[in-house]
Amino acid sequence: METVPADFDGLLDALRAAGEPTRLRLLRLLAREELSVMELVSILDQSQPRISRHLKLMSEAGLIERFPDGAWVFYRLSADPSVRPLVDAILKLLGDALPTDLAALDAVRQSRRRSAEGYFETIAPKWDEIRSHYVSEHDVEAAIQKALGDAPYRHLVDLGTGSGRMLEVLAGRAETAIGLDLSQHMLNVARAKVFDAGLKTADLRHGDIYDTRLPAASADLVIVHQVLHFLSDPARAVAEAGRLLETSGRLLIVDFAHHDLEIMREQYQHRRLGMLDEDMAAWLDAAGLKLKSSLSLPPKTETGLTVRIWLATKS
Repeated sequence: METVPADFDGLLDALRAAGEPTRLRLLRLLAREELSVMELVSILDQSQPRISRHLKLMSEAGLIERFPDGAWVFYRLSADPSVRPLVDAILKLLGDALPTDLAALDAVRQSRRRSAEGYFETIAPKWDEIRSHYVSEHDVEAAIQKALGDAPYRHLVDLGTGSGRMLEVLAGRAETAIGLDLSQHMLNVARAKVFDAGLKTADLRHGDIYDTRLPAASADLVIVHQVLHFLSDPARAVAEAGRLLETSGRLLIVDFAHHDLEIMREQYQHRRLGMLDEDMAAWLDAAGLKLKSSLSLPPKTETGLTVRIWLATKS
């Protein structure tokens, strides 16, 4: 007697949901990164209702996951183990078909980057002042120091170093310290601060947080401070941080807890309205990291934002 898969109906639903040209294109795009509805509309050059209808069907079939974030809605590939092998097989067969989709995705990325860089160039001189509006930097830095404790570290990497404040705070304890950022304006601010602080071991570099081109297992401490909410693919950044860590190395992430203040997206170029703990746990696990501790720093005003600190280690 033939055996029937436990979720036979679910598998059929997934096959039906994938079996349409636009949906296949959507699957391949979402395999590259998490994207919003409007970004997918732009890439595929189809109407918003049409794209939303396809996404709804694919989401209901379990092929993709819907992630509301304030007034925006993002989509990503499903992590469901009962469906993911099918999705991976489809993606393998698709390969790099329809290169115009990938070119349009790259155009969206470049537009997003130009917008972010333009913002950073405008606010670079007042970056620390802007951050201080949301939570006391003194309290955050004290909490960071406490989380790290007295355990030594030799090689520090600060991903998305911004104004270089984390290097000011932590690089003095390291033999080497590297700060990477995509914005030359922010790096100029950081260089001035590092010089004034007399940190001769700190090296400021123009670099991509997704692809640092630094050697694997070259750091025993990686910092990602108030960066992930600007990114389209935080999981990829966490994975790169994990790659950089040697065994027993530590990753410290500082970011906002999830919130609903759309002004952060509208005025300050935040792509995500903070981080969810369940997302962070999944990203760390996928990167081969184990969460050791986390803590919250609530705001002192009703309109402020809660800061979260996560500390993970590489086993």
